[in-house]
Amino acid sequence: MCGNNMSAPLPAIVPAARKATAAVIFLHGLGDTGHGWSEALAGIKSPHVKYICPHAPVMPVSLNMNMAMPSWFDIIGLSPDSQEDEAGIKQAAENVKALIDQEVKNGIPSNRIILGGFSQGGALSLYTALTTHQKLAGVVALSCWLPLRASFPQGPISGVNKDIAVLQCHGDCDPLVPLMFGSLTVEKLKSMINPANVTFRTYSGMMHSSCIEEMMDVKQFIDKHLPPID
Repeated sequence: MCGNNMSAPLPAIVPAARKATAAVIFLHGLGDTGHGWSEALAGIKSPHVKYICPHAPVMPVSLNMNMAMPSWFDIIGLSPDSQEDEAGIKQAAENVKALIDQEVKNGIPSNRIILGGFSQGGALSLYTALTTHQKLAGVVALSCWLPLRASFPQGPISGVNKDIAVLQCHGDCDPLVPLMFGSLTVEKLKSMINPANVTFRTYSGMMHSSCIEEMMDVKQFIDKHLPPID
């Protein structure tokens, strides 16, 4: 996954039940692995879709007293004005773009790929989708925020994903990434891409986690934007 860590384990994959004509690449949150999300996605899978859940490299994380844990990039703080690991975020986005390229080589066009993630992984999926030259089918951004938001234009972006479909979900009782972060992120997204394509769902009583209702919304979004083509 990471240039300096060739031993990063291969992604957890839920293969398509028949020939894969679409893919979902889903990035886990801080300190987690791809296994839990691959199980969650297996519960809502469609037969023509391949689900890829990579594992983040293990690195020291400033927020957790420099303890080493799976992390896509360093997190220094959780407030909106916290310093951000710009180099790490940009490198992580390049790694995700390489994963997308790999699927394109495998025969799945990028516009049949949905990028998604939870928390730190959701943040990275948003950043990657808005900066890549690969046209994607959509983004699923769960309990997250937009990193390096000051680096984006005030107003619409001009890239290939300026009309991308986004499903953003957040629990209204999230103690780690407050709902306000989700609300600010959705407003920023609507100023940058076609606002009609941005959907924001909140879940009553949900903390920094997922729920069945959310996973059903994710399934509906994937089924809509990655319909079977055979």
